[in-house]
Amino acid sequence: MLTLHVAEASPEAAVLVEGAHVAAVGPYEELAAARPQARVRRWPGILTPGLLNPYGPELLERTYHPDPREADRLGTEPIGGERAQALFRADPARRGASARRGVQRLLAHGTVAIAGELRERAALDAVRRAGLAVGRRPPSLPGPPSLSPAPLILLPPLVAGGPARFAVFDVPDRAALVRLGAGTCVATVVAGRLVHRRR
Repeated sequence: MLTLHVAEASPEAAVLVEGAHVAAVGPYEELAAARPQARVRRWPGILTPGLLNPYGPELLERTYHPDPREADRLGTEPIGGERAQALFRADPARRGASARRGVQRLLAHGTVAIAGELRERAALDAVRRAGLAVGRRPPSLPGPPSLSPAPLILLPPLVAGGPARFAVFDVPDRAALVRLGAGTCVATVVAGRLVHRRR
């Protein structure tokens, strides 16, 4: 099925998706005229190639992402350091569930690729199931591990025939995305599938 994604603030960068790949990239009006049968998804903000988060191991193996049912005891924010390791030691089964929740949080921040060497099966499985790409870690990291690292690392531009992997952020332009961060993500697409949509 053909799906045409267009964001209000970047109509010149609409993306036509067929299966797991990009069929075309260009102005919305041109793509819509060429493929009138395509289903159209309209988004606020800008459409970008999506983000690379260089902190894969730190966020998926060394951080505990609490289950919402634990909010009364552990809160809702990611837990790092020795406290996370103590939780994992107390119940090793937490690793898999935490990694899956961590991947969902990454997707909710427009992340379509991670970097860093994952060593634990739970994190590897969560990344593989979600379809996240695994890239090379930059020579210098942008700061402490974060779901919205600064500076943000955008992937190369989308091209016809390439993987349909991108994100949409509810901001007027890239400068605002840099200023406001990845928490402005409203949609993430991986392998042509809508894997995150802000409700």
